[in-house]
Amino acid sequence: MKRLDTTLIYVLSSFSILCCCFGGLGILLALPSYLIANSRLKNAQLDSENYSSESLSAMNNAKTFALVTLIINGLYFAYSIYSIATTDWSTFMEEFRKGMEKYQSSQS
Repeated sequence: MKRLDTTLIYVLSSFSILCCCFGGLGILLALPSYLIANSRLKNAQLDSENYSSESLSAMNNAKTFALVTLIINGLYFAYSIYSIATTDWSTFMEEFRKGMEKYQSSQS
């Protein structure tokens, strides 16, 4: 019996959760993770007599985890885009300038 290795999917999905904090950029890891899990699961289901049911179940769980991380990252990415699109840039730049002046005065 062949086994499906889920390590890569879990590693990519876990790192994508960590990268979610950076504007949803974890989507760059979550999407390949989901696609890999999906393709491996499809290939295994076509040749299911050579794979154990535990292995198929583990890959299905990994695919679900990858899908959840993809959804979380997608939502956070959409929120980041919305936030950037609706930001009042003059207020943002004024706060940035004040912060820079405060930082420069603390350095002197």
